[in-house]
Amino acid sequence: MTLDPVDHSILAELQRDGRVSISELAARVHISRATAYARLARMRDDGVIRSVRAEIDPEKIGLGLGAIILGDVEQASWREVRERLLALPGVEYLALTSGGHDFVLFVRAPDLAALRDLVLLELHDMPEVRTTQTMVVLDEVRRPVGDLARRATAR
Repeated sequence: MTLDPVDHSILAELQRDGRVSISELAARVHISRATAYARLARMRDDGVIRSVRAEIDPEKIGLGLGAIILGDVEQASWREVRERLLALPGVEYLALTSGGHDFVLFVRAPDLAALRDLVLLELHDMPEVRTTQTMVVLDEVRRPVGDLARRATAR
């Protein structure tokens, strides 16, 4: 599916406020309500819009510490390790990667002791995990995917 600038504007508005009304969305993007309905339906049907979610402040729910964990695993154990990594407490994101490490985890924990336990007791207890490197996140800024897509098509 090819997205045009109007589609990208719709996506950006939904990422700013997923509860925006169709009327308000149409006004913000400068299209009719009927066009907004049709485009939303098309992007849902085509799987571009998978869901609309609440953005939660991790600190306010007791998960103020973020960390990136890079790791290496035994090569024959991908499927099993993938599911076990996803089952770890606090895992927000998992990517299987090429290059210097086999996986990247983004995890959230209430404090340094919980992060330590996650790495030393949970992660390192997996016999398939060979090595890890943990980086504590000092500050984070997220760019909405819609903004990234719009920038990519503007080139």
